[in-house]
Amino acid sequence: MLPVVVIGAGPQGLAAGAHLLERGLEPLILEQGDSAAASVAEWGHVRLFSPWSELTDPASRRLLEPTGWEAPASGYPTGAQWVEGYLAPLASALGSRVRYGARVVGVGRKGRDLSVDAGRAEQPFVVHVEHADGREQRIEAKAVIDASGTWATPSPAGADGLAALGERAAARAGKLVYRIPSIEDAASLAGRHVVVVGNGHSAATAIGLVARIAKREPGTRISWVLRRGAVGNTFGGGMADELPERGALGQRAKQAVESGLVDLVTGFRTERILCEEDRVVLAAEDGRKLAAADQVFVLTGFRPDLSFLSEVRLDLDVRLQAPSKVAVEVDPNLHSCGSVRATGAVDLAHPEPGFYIVGAKSYGRAPTFLALTGFEQVRSVVAAIAGDDAAANRVDLVLPDTGVCGGAGLFDSPDAMGVGGSCCAAPAPQLIQLGTAPVK
Repeated sequence: MLPVVVIGAGPQGLAAGAHLLERGLEPLILEQGDSAAASVAEWGHVRLFSPWSELTDPASRRLLEPTGWEAPASGYPTGAQWVEGYLAPLASALGSRVRYGARVVGVGRKGRDLSVDAGRAEQPFVVHVEHADGREQRIEAKAVIDASGTWATPSPAGADGLAALGERAAARAGKLVYRIPSIEDAASLAGRHVVVVGNGHSAATAIGLVARIAKREPGTRISWVLRRGAVGNTFGGGMADELPERGALGQRAKQAVESGLVDLVTGFRTERILCEEDRVVLAAEDGRKLAAADQVFVLTGFRPDLSFLSEVRLDLDVRLQAPSKVAVEVDPNLHSCGSVRATGAVDLAHPEPGFYIVGAKSYGRAPTFLALTGFEQVRSVVAAIAGDDAAANRVDLVLPDTGVCGGAGLFDSPDAMGVGGSCCAAPAPQLIQLGTAPVK
């Protein structure tokens, strides 16, 4: 019996392993890192806004409970606590079915390149792997579940989706990073000028951390750079968010702006990053420049790595690079409110039978992915692979509403309807920019 190859030993990849075992299928989980949930470990200092009750998968709990493991009852773990308290034990329970230092470099059909129709669906998948010791391997598979995530491919600071001129040089110099700072990182920037580029939850988290330092050290300057011309839904849904900690995250960032700790700069689309001695200057397409910064945190989201899927027949949305049916649900250009329908095997299927993208990668470039979403995707996809169409088509999850309104009109229009408001309430007043970072 050929295994089902799962790419990535993160939260969804490990959950897929547990579901496959319950269905009598043999998983083979290939992880590029040297430990389970290696990507989560890289942001281990960040606290999740989902509670423990939403961070464990049912099949995984059933696999773990005979080992004496107990699900944490309450609280909001950090990434490191999530790994230690759940993901690492789950990987141990899966044992040798998880292989580390195994980087997938290609997926295809045995004896068929992308252009060949004849007998394609009857052939097994072939997964090409490069191991940490230099070995190359070709593995045949019954089906493939890509749960590799997007952590390794952050989006750049450049306004056009490409790295700004000078961005790579600034990153090599360590003056520009694509991760949320730790509290230690933030403390080391006391009295300096910090720039945060981005509009989502990661940016709000970074602003909250650095603002704590600025409150204690008045000489600390913080510039928060938004590409869009309006504040829009930058601060989230507040009390209307059905995940209270997610709502509170944006409100803390809003308070930092209103108190004057943070200069909010809107409509700033980075074209060039200039190195000046030991600092960097961000220059916009419209000619504006920020004051020289000691550190820049680029938190503009992530995008999927599709490079190893060139021989797989995919149905992807041209904007989000997400499966087309998923994109309809999560495309921020189209949605006027923050409720998102849970997605399953039917939504995640591609013209290549037996191949699925799950987890954060299934949202492509769209934000607001939750672990809950991935666990439901995995349950449905594994049911489909096992031939249980009734279970695959069933939806067992209603996702919590974000409580925000948004849409394409928010990108530049400061008076667009619904900016900053709840989906269920009248539009909130537009927050006016409270200061501008010093310009050169």
